[in-house]
Amino acid sequence: MLWGLGVGYVISGMYFGWNLGLEKGGTLGLAIATFFVIIMYVTFTFSYSELAAAIPKAGGGFVYSERALGKNWGFIAGMAQNIEFIFAPPAIALAIGAYFNLFIPGLPVLEIAVAAYVLITALNIYGIKAAALFELIITIIAVGELLLFAGLTLPHASMENLKINALPNGYTGIFAAIPFAIWFFLGIEGVANVAEETINPQKTITRGFGFAILTLVVLCMLTFAGSAGVAGWEAIVYKADGSSSDSPLPLALDRVMGENNAFYHLLITVGLFGLVASFHGLILAAGRASFEFGKDGCAPAYIGKINSRFKTPANALLTNMGIGIIALFSGKTSEIITISVFGALTLYIISMVSVIKLRKTEPALHRPFKVPLFPLFPIVALTIAGVALLAMIWYNQILALIYTSIIILSFTFYKISSAPKKS
Repeated sequence: MLWGLGVGYVISGMYFGWNLGLEKGGTLGLAIATFFVIIMYVTFTFSYSELAAAIPKAGGGFVYSERALGKNWGFIAGMAQNIEFIFAPPAIALAIGAYFNLFIPGLPVLEIAVAAYVLITALNIYGIKAAALFELIITIIAVGELLLFAGLTLPHASMENLKINALPNGYTGIFAAIPFAIWFFLGIEGVANVAEETINPQKTITRGFGFAILTLVVLCMLTFAGSAGVAGWEAIVYKADGSSSDSPLPLALDRVMGENNAFYHLLITVGLFGLVASFHGLILAAGRASFEFGKDGCAPAYIGKINSRFKTPANALLTNMGIGIIALFSGKTSEIITISVFGALTLYIISMVSVIKLRKTEPALHRPFKVPLFPLFPIVALTIAGVALLAMIWYNQILALIYTSIIILSFTFYKISSAPKKS
């Protein structure tokens, strides 16, 4: 089940989004960025699991950082977590719209994306969630589809195609491609938040995360090579009209067997399962994180209230949906992904500092799971995340300003609203 959660949260990143990094770095630039991102996620997830097992609270990084570093840093980590989980779903919604549009060209992408948002949010408000077994089944189906995609495309892929314009913007493109390499794995840390419900976390979290990361790394490599190797990276980034595409796998498969082939339509259909699974999971995670934030007084109080009829965090879910739909109307998948990744990297950095700090300040804290090779793992994750964040700020200065403004404005509101009232 931990494997299913880990892969299910992330698998939508294999179907879309990552290909936009090819425009920045080409095949070689994105490949190098992905190599270091894989190292970061391996070391981060096991370090984060130590926090989750020792402090099993739904607030995740918000709770861990508050305990290790105080309320102010806890707030920043929590806000970053919210931004990650709130801005990832609109990017997935646009991909859902793009995949539907491929299947039925008359359907408009934006309207489908909005409809998906409203439907999944409504399901969460009513309390209807996919059972863990269902999530596991559709994750297995989505993994199987990616393996089928690799089997169909890899025989037609070649190293010559991968070498075409492999580094279009020079070595600086490696840094510009970082957010899209991270998108391959974004969200896997959500698995650590179920440590409280895990039997024998020292063993099961290690296995769950380990096999999830291994699966995702293999799928990442197969998908990358199978897509870009068929006709070069530009074939899976640009549509016929020259605009950027949110559906790289169908574009690659079209080059191999055409749009009328049964496998082409199967890919789109099953690909939607993967997208919806991640979309639903991230909306659920975002609602939970925002609810905890509001309940602890770090956001407007109404966000932290449970709906009296449905017993779900309806206010948090609706607020997140409103923000997500506004982001949808920008139509800019690349920028939405980048904002989400800014939040993720901030969370990763503060969480790794928290792991190290708590080992010093609370050595007696019961840790059912301990990160291997401490302090090497958290230090490696912290270093790569720090370099990635600096690179993203340099290459996305306007988006970095927007992200920083959100953090500063929310922190200011928090400090004003939490200040003691004069009698």
